[in-house]
Amino acid sequence: MIYLDNQATTQCDPRVLEAMLPWFGVEYGNPHSAEHAMGQTAADAIEHARGQLAELLHADPRELVFTSGATESNNLAIKGAARHARRTGDPRRRIVTLVTEHPCVLGPVRDLAEEGFEPVMLPVGPDGRLDPQRLRDALAVPTLLVSVMAVNNETGVIQDLAALAPIVRAGGAMLHSDLAQAVGKLPLDMRALDLDLASISGHKFYGPKGIGALFVRRRPRVRLVPLLSGGGQERGLRSGTLPTPLVVGLGEAAQLAALELTKEAARIRALRDRVLARLQALIPGMMVNGSLEQRIPGNLNLRLPNRDALAVMAMAPGVCLSTGSACSAAEIQPSHVLSAMGLEPDQVARSLRLGIGRFTSADELDRAADMLASAHDGVAVPA
Repeated sequence: MIYLDNQATTQCDPRVLEAMLPWFGVEYGNPHSAEHAMGQTAADAIEHARGQLAELLHADPRELVFTSGATESNNLAIKGAARHARRTGDPRRRIVTLVTEHPCVLGPVRDLAEEGFEPVMLPVGPDGRLDPQRLRDALAVPTLLVSVMAVNNETGVIQDLAALAPIVRAGGAMLHSDLAQAVGKLPLDMRALDLDLASISGHKFYGPKGIGALFVRRRPRVRLVPLLSGGGQERGLRSGTLPTPLVVGLGEAAQLAALELTKEAARIRALRDRVLARLQALIPGMMVNGSLEQRIPGNLNLRLPNRDALAVMAMAPGVCLSTGSACSAAEIQPSHVLSAMGLEPDQVARSLRLGIGRFTSADELDRAADMLASAHDGVAVPA
């Protein structure tokens, strides 16, 4: 099998797995049992991992709250900020986001409408990017929170957070970003981006599934109402026993990303350009959806000229890719992202997502391009 779905998930790096293994069976103490040595050893490992992630993000370790992943982080950020504002008498009820956000951002924003908040979904252009003037116009009404993902999970298109943040500040709102597709792929600095809240997912950058984090700014302090009640772990923001092996894995993945990001991005970008050129030669008329220039190195969202994407994928089962968000896989439906970018339903149906990662080789990409071209021509390619 040739795996080209690295926006859905990445292989856990063997070095990450090696770092995690002792914490499953040898060092199995509860990190919240500080009264004895094994508990303290686990707690120290948790804090070491927190420091590793903080270094990658250029954040204070005290600003990182461990969660189960980006879905929980996004819910905690959006619902937590809104409910705290209401609890403290803040009259603002507007929450602004993009129509192309991941469902785990759109869902919480829509849920809050039932609690008296006003969801505002801003459109994007054909390139998948937000026009800053649309954000200025939206902020003419007092706004509590703006949520803009750094990198779209389907198209790989990068939003210009550095340009959008001053607009949000001028409007007096808080700024949250879903960084799930950006961490480990782009240099990130929480101070330079001027973020109040940011969501991270470990399995998107070669860490384990089931672990993530939420950046919560300390100065000026951002306050949230927690989603979970319980033992008050993670400074009361996220109760529950932390999974030491997964946290250690997240920290190791962050350290590897900090060391290898620049070199890895250049290699993956070269692979992407190589396979794009090969596919365009083999399938004349194939198009790239969204901005190619403002895109993470490993993503291609491609529009086939003549064939339905699902049909092509079925003809080439040895290539693992997708038509869009993995979270929508159980319910096949047109991509809301591509539709929002102005594509017609038939164009959306002809689009597929190709994700290149750390463990993708040039030979695999060459073979995948040949297989997809054959499938596009109606020739089945055995797995």
